Amino acid sequence: MKLPLALVFALTLPIIRAQVPHWGPCPEPAVQPAFSLKQFMGRWFEIAKLPAQFEKGRCIETNFTLTTSNSIRVVSSEILKGEMKKIEGIGVVEDIKNPAKLGISYSYVLPYSPYWILSTDYVNSALVYSCTDILRLFHVDFAWILGRTRTLPESTIEKAKEIFANNNIDVSRMIPSRQMGCEKTL
Repeated sequence: MKLPLALVFALTLPIIRAQVPHWGPCPEPAVQPAFSLKQFMGRWFEIAKLPAQFEKGRCIETNFTLTTSNSIRVVSSEILKGEMKKIEGIGVVEDIKNPAKLGISYSYVLPYSPYWILSTDYVNSALVYSCTDILRLFHVDFAWILGRTRTLPESTIEKAKEIFANNNIDVSRMIPSRQMGCEKTL
């Protein structure tokens, strides 16, 4: 059964409203060569992001814990309306030959979403990209700059944006994450 294009668009509009949609299929950016899942583990703070409907709070951070050689526990948290909200998921290396391409799911009923590490030095910053194709007509981008601390130098953020742009990822709508006053409220 084929759905008319207008109906498909109407059904997917609420999903993409706060995201960053683009025409055409997802780009295929280069990922971190020789990626070490073990070194990537630990606490990462969200420094900047493309707008995402599922992230509305402040003080967003994610903690990754290795569970097996190719799977991880993912705990993300944010402060929303004065309350700490947490969500737990599972991440897996989808291709052992390319361990920087993870899949993450926060529900056993949902498929794994791409979570690709484009670049990281493991100790200061990481660049993460995810993309969802909608019938290969358009795609919705998600991109994050992560830090091991709640702030990064502006030069690091600018270099990160250049890496995204060099991989055909439009980060012109990237916004800084709110990481101020986090310690006082926790």
